[in-house]
Order: sequence, then structure tokens, then C-alpha cells
Amino acid sequence: MKEDQLAQELEQLQNVYTLITEFLVQYSFRLVGALLIFLIGLWLASKVAKLVTRQFEKHNIDITLSNFVSNLVRIIIVVMVAIIALGKLGISVTPMIAAIGAASLGAGLAIQGMLSNYAAGITIIVTRPFIIGNTITVKEVTGVVQDIHLGLTVLTNEEGEQISIPNKHIVGEILHNSFANKLVETKFNINYQSDPEAVIELTTKILAESPQVNQDKPAHIGINGFNTVGIEIGIRYWVPTERYYQNKYQTNLAIYKALHSAGIEIPCPVREVHIER
Repeated sequence: MKEDQLAQELEQLQNVYTLITEFLVQYSFRLVGALLIFLIGLWLASKVAKLVTRQFEKHNIDITLSNFVSNLVRIIIVVMVAIIALGKLGISVTPMIAAIGAASLGAGLAIQGMLSNYAAGITIIVTRPFIIGNTITVKEVTGVVQDIHLGLTVLTNEEGEQISIPNKHIVGEILHNSFANKLVETKFNINYQSDPEAVIELTTKILAESPQVNQDKPAHIGINGFNTVGIEIGIRYWVPTERYYQNKYQTNLAIYKALHSAGIEIPCPVREVHIER
């Protein structure tokens, strides 16, 4: 009984060995050919993508558009090579393409939001309303553009937070692009007895000598208004976005020290309280 069972197992192993041997004899050259075609295709895709990137850099075209086009070229070549390799194995890709097309139609209805993000991403990459390194504000969210993907745009702020905005919320919205800088707006009061021209001159000198302030864009300083506390002085100047709060606080301190040294008082509201008995 055991001998019969052992003989059956040996016969099964022999059949498996024969099947594998026949498969290798019949398809070994096809497998090797398909593998070589695919490897050569991967190498070719990498070379062509690098060539496209160099051409874009040579003509000073935006790196975001360069990366998008080079990756798209690489994907197209890899897909074409994969189809050729499958054909080499005798596998027909026509039914696969038809199945993928039918599945894409059904999936497209379920992922309209994702597709709209991709469409908006292509619009951003082609029209380039901003590039990596620019400072943008969208729906009261401000940050430096770190990366632009097809589906979303990634921003960073001074605190190191990463902010991901779906591209469909950028295209069609009011977009502020201040490039590498951000505007600082400061207001303070001086007494009506103080000379506003002297205050403006002093503040202008401080901003002109400050290394934190962007000197390429002139600062705006003047009387912003009048109130019950005093004359309101308004200041507008630009600083690098990555050090916005740090530069703003240092500049405010420098202005305060200069006003204090000049004997210019910054008044504060006074509230009188009368207690009736």
C-alpha cells in the first residue's frame, strides 16, 4: 500500500518536472526576449526622460513643468514597452485595454473629485500662476510653495508645518502670489503733540538700515488716520516669508527703541471709571 502511494507521488513529481521542462523549452526564448525588451525599455525611458529634463533646463523652463513632462514621457515609454513585451509572450493586450477602458468609465464617475484635482493640477503646471519657492495665499491660507503635484499643492510656513491644498481649491479662486516675500503691516499711535514728520523720518531710517527688511521694494510709511488716542502711523514693508514673524518682531522692537530714545511717546487708551455712591 505504501509502495503504491510512493509510486503515485513520484509519478506526480515526474509530471510536474516534465511540465516545467516543456514550458521552459517552449517559452524560454520568449521569456528571455520579453525580459530583455522590458529592461531595454526601462533604460530607454530613463535616458529619454533625462534628455527631456536637460532640454527644459537648457531653455530655462520651470522645473515643475519639466518634472511633469519628463515623468509623463517615462510612463508612456514604459507602457509601450510593456505592451511589446506581453506581445512577445503571445499575450494579447486588446482584451486588457478594453477591460481597463470599461473599468475607467465606471471608476471615473466615482472619482470625479480626484479627476478635477488632476485637471486643476495640469492647469497650474501649464499656466504657472506660481512656481516652487513662491509665497501664495489661497482662501486665507499662506505659505511657501514646496512642491506641486497633479492632485495637490504642498505649502510650508515659518513654523515648519506642511499644508496640502487640493488643486481644485486653487484654480478658479482668488490667488495672491507675493513670490519670495510677505507684506508686513504695522500701526501705532503717537501723541497729537508729537511731530509726525519726525516719526516718519525716524521709522524710514530704521527700515532702510534693517537687514531683515527687503530693500528691493520700498517701504510705505505715513499717517494712517486719526483717533481719540492720537495720530495713527501706518507702516508697510516686505520681509522674506520664511522668517516673517521673526523679522517683524525684531523690526517692531527696533522701532520702539528708536521712538523711546527720541522721547516720542506711544500713548495708550485711558478709561475713566466714576463710582457713584
